[in-house]
Amino acid sequence: MQRIPEPELMDDDAQARAYANADFSEAHQFYVRLFDDTFPRKRTKATVLDLGCGAGDVTVRFAKANPEYAFHAVDGSAAMLRYAKEAAKANRGLPGRIRFIEGFIPGAPIPDGSYDVILSNNFLHHLHQPQVLWQTVKQYSRTGTLVFVTDLFRPQTRAEAAAIVGKYAAGEPEILRRDFLNSLLAAFTPSEVEDQLKEARLNHLCVKIISDRHLMVFGEMV
Repeated sequence: MQRIPEPELMDDDAQARAYANADFSEAHQFYVRLFDDTFPRKRTKATVLDLGCGAGDVTVRFAKANPEYAFHAVDGSAAMLRYAKEAAKANRGLPGRIRFIEGFIPGAPIPDGSYDVILSNNFLHHLHQPQVLWQTVKQYSRTGTLVFVTDLFRPQTRAEAAAIVGKYAAGEPEILRRDFLNSLLAAFTPSEVEDQLKEARLNHLCVKIISDRHLMVFGEMV
């Protein structure tokens, strides 16, 4: 099935509110556990760049699980960041460790030159030019930076995509079901992601399927 790109930016308040209010706790907490399992010897103290943080739930969960981590979380949507800041404020001690930054990559006002950890969750499929993400990873990493990118991957057919939406989002609001389907259609296949990494000369990073709809890209920068 051919990829069908979707809008890069979720800047509608109703859309942002739907994501902020949705219960993604199971999936998002899984990413936190998966990070720990993937990097069992991770640093206890680290600076983290979170690219495409959206409504901030994943960022908050990583911050709660890693109390010595400081986060710069970037997103191009002012609407999403309003909810992300609210989510951080609802958790005592987190606002001082998470700085939310509005901006597009490349070009966002990212404060540090490099980071110990670079995260990205469900952001890659929004990009019309995927090299934007991988070149940003290269720009803000250094030897030893841990890279942990999770995203959807595209099913073989639209019918398969619709079945996944029915399985996992049947009870969600229409706006979330619509976006979920569009995101599956816009996602890259694992082989396409591997080709992206080769083009970016990041072949040392690994691509792994982690569910019937998700993949991860992970590794340590050399």
